[in-house]
Amino acid sequence: MSPDLKTVESLVEIITREVLLAMVEQEDKSQNPAGETCLVEVSNGVKVKTCFNNAGHVVSAGAERLTSTIGVIPQDTSLAGMIDHTLLKPDATPDKIAQLCFEARKYHFASVCVNPTHVKLCADLLRDSDVKVCTVIGFPLGATSAEVKAFEARNALDNGATEIDMVINIGALKAGESETVAKDIRGVVETVHAAGSLVKVIIETALLTDEEKVIACLLAKEAGADFVKTSTGFSGGGATVHDIALMRKTVGPTVGVKASGGVHSREDAEALVAAGATRIGASAGVKIIQAGGAAQSSPSETSSPAAAPASSKAY
Repeated sequence: MSPDLKTVESLVEIITREVLLAMVEQEDKSQNPAGETCLVEVSNGVKVKTCFNNAGHVVSAGAERLTSTIGVIPQDTSLAGMIDHTLLKPDATPDKIAQLCFEARKYHFASVCVNPTHVKLCADLLRDSDVKVCTVIGFPLGATSAEVKAFEARNALDNGATEIDMVINIGALKAGESETVAKDIRGVVETVHAAGSLVKVIIETALLTDEEKVIACLLAKEAGADFVKTSTGFSGGGATVHDIALMRKTVGPTVGVKASGGVHSREDAEALVAAGATRIGASAGVKIIQAGGAAQSSPSETSSPAAAPASSKAY
């Protein structure tokens, strides 16, 4: 049986990607400074090269125009298990955070995503559950220093966070200062990975051109991030199918893509997953799952929020 046109096109673009990468790497090999390791990624007409010293620190990074390639959309999984149940409003009170945790337990969401001040409470309430504790770093502007972001991440991990969503230095990216952005991401990645936790890099798509989105995604990938994420929800725009498809195409199948901001319905979530998202950040998680007739949890998980256990770690 002849392969369908879509399969052929995907194979051709994947092969093109690999050939182009091989050519670029061969060209750059002789230019790598002694004692440095350089990674090269190409996507959507952009090449990003990041070099690290023997200690794993970024020593240089840059981006330039080339040609286009493709990523691979991963297989779908259970929608509830892809949702970061989110409450990042400045007026969130402890009782609202407790309700968030109760709902996350009940529907088996991937995580709760809260501001750092609420991490310890969530870690206590979600102990012995399958729900992770996610927090945001450099939020929502991304304008704190790299050193502050790394410290903030370390503090959140000490309080029980198991996933860290960090905002990049958006101004530096738009100014073409790729090295600054790479160091910013790498500092958080090193801190978080040392604790065995995950990093999601928020690139704030509403403020970027498509080329800048590609550069941000490639820098995050080369710095070792586990996910790239669309938005904080605080900059006038959220996740779109276009951006998710572009981000998935850019990072390929090995890095997660989180769609966040403006995801209000099950239809929104399913469209974003179909475009390549592997995690959904939403404050409407319960509404999204109930719209699909999600099964209720066991009786032991349907008591009031006050009945949730209180201890120190998320798991």
